[in-house]
Amino acid sequence: MAAKRRVSFSIDEFSLELLQAAADRAGKPLSVWLARAAMSEAVRQGAPPEKPWDEDAAAADDADLAASEAMLRPSG
Repeated sequence: MAAKRRVSFSIDEFSLELLQAAADRAGKPLSVWLARAAMSEAVRQGAPPEKPWDEDAAAADDADLAASEAMLRPSG
């Protein structure tokens, strides 16, 4: 399993909407789609990955995050 690290960053609302729409069209969680897009751009820029991307693990992380966020939402 690939090592993972949670990071936070700022992004404008319009860009986030575009990213989410692209992820939805691909049928992928946003974090998986964004990580793949970032890796693709890094490779395009000449920085090949040292390890292959673990999509299943990233999807599990998204599920864990969604469950945590659901617990934080007020009920009712």
